[in-house]
Amino acid sequence: MLEERLRRAHALTPDLMSDVITKACTQATHQARVNQLIEAGAWTDATLAMVELELPSWNLRRLVREDGEWLCSLSKQPNLPVALDDTAEASHQVLPLAILGAFLEARLKTEAMCETSQAVPQVQPTSGYAVCCANFT
Repeated sequence: MLEERLRRAHALTPDLMSDVITKACTQATHQARVNQLIEAGAWTDATLAMVELELPSWNLRRLVREDGEWLCSLSKQPNLPVALDDTAEASHQVLPLAILGAFLEARLKTEAMCETSQAVPQVQPTSGYAVCCANFT
């Protein structure tokens, strides 16, 4: 629902930004910096700060404007060729909204990876030696 609101928006507003922060941000300690940028009207800086603070393992890979639309790509492996990289991408006519769209996609990918990694059972290390005592004859 939030992604749809971003796609339909014509401009970034304080209310929309507040909704994104409330629903997608977990680092409450960093919100003061983002709020200062919002109050100053520095929307692009605020969205880039959110990416940096909330998703530190993701980096800005590509930010281009083609045919009147901005395309923002975030990546966990920016040194890989684009064809091999798993990017989070979004496009919009308004630059900060394109960045927020990619931010939300990256957040979803990160949450999906966390859910699947928690499904793997954890093995506790043992001390000493492991010995097989089965008789295979």
